[in-house]
Amino acid sequence: MEPNQRIAYISDIGAQGLRPLFIAGSCVTTIFLDLSFAAERWLRHTGRLAKNMGTVEKVLSALSIICAIGGTAGLILLSIFDTVHHPTLHDGFLLLFIAGYILSAIFICAEYQRLGVHFRQHRVLRASFWAKLFFIIVEVVLAAVFIGTSFTSNKSIAAVFEWIIALIFTFYVVTFCVDLLPASRDHQKITNAQFGHTDGAVAEHGDAYAMGNGGYGGDRGARDAGVNGRTQQPQRRMAQNY
Repeated sequence: MEPNQRIAYISDIGAQGLRPLFIAGSCVTTIFLDLSFAAERWLRHTGRLAKNMGTVEKVLSALSIICAIGGTAGLILLSIFDTVHHPTLHDGFLLLFIAGYILSAIFICAEYQRLGVHFRQHRVLRASFWAKLFFIIVEVVLAAVFIGTSFTSNKSIAAVFEWIIALIFTFYVVTFCVDLLPASRDHQKITNAQFGHTDGAVAEHGDAYAMGNGGYGGDRGARDAGVNGRTQQPQRRMAQNY
């Protein structure tokens, strides 16, 4: 921290005693976020989520993944090249991180907008689109203020905006849980349908078994009636003779 700075940057804290935790947290967060991008792409390809209806949507999805990978590289590298020992590299990787994920959000918003035209009944797409659009607008404004104040004497103000940017980025990560939720519910419906089919098969087997028992009981009753009839015939003859 500089002498006139009262609020620490996230990078200032991560460059000191918490440096291993800062690097590990940056790696885990961004790698799992990229995996969610890949999972969403795969689920759309297999039809578990609303499928891409054209080439443009697939290209937008691929561009969003590429930009997210760039943002991932920026965050991991800025955590390694800390602001104390490598200030110039750190600032460059910070810009790469911010620009990568903002561009990724722009491309994924464009993809969702096109998907919403074909799947108007999917409210999750609409909600996720507006959430990511909010992220883009707010983060662009905050990033401009952060960059503008970072190169002036207002280091404390810049630090405040850096913390706000990080908090909003956390909510952006959470929106992907909402994106993947319909795939989980569809899987549950399929599972329930399979269990329902199994129960129906068991019930059908039980009915057949009951009918079989009923038929066996009917045959047995007929045989008993025949035996009783043959037993009663000699008795009637004896009565007549008497």
